[in-house]
Amino acid sequence: MTKAQIEAEIAELKSDYVRIQGDVEKATSFSVNTSAGEKKLIEIEERLAELNKQLDEIE
Repeated sequence: MTKAQIEAEIAELKSDYVRIQGDVEKATSFSVNTSAGEKKLIEIEERLAELNKQLDEIE
């Protein structure tokens, strides 16, 4: 992956994270099960960590 591709994926994941986090907060306020959303947030955090590591290795 190039630096630009990594940065683009990071930006996309951050956008997804914010959207899902909002959905989870909204669901929590209505006492709806949020485990699927929380699991997805963890997956995004792990992927972001991988991408940031790759980015550090490139730079």
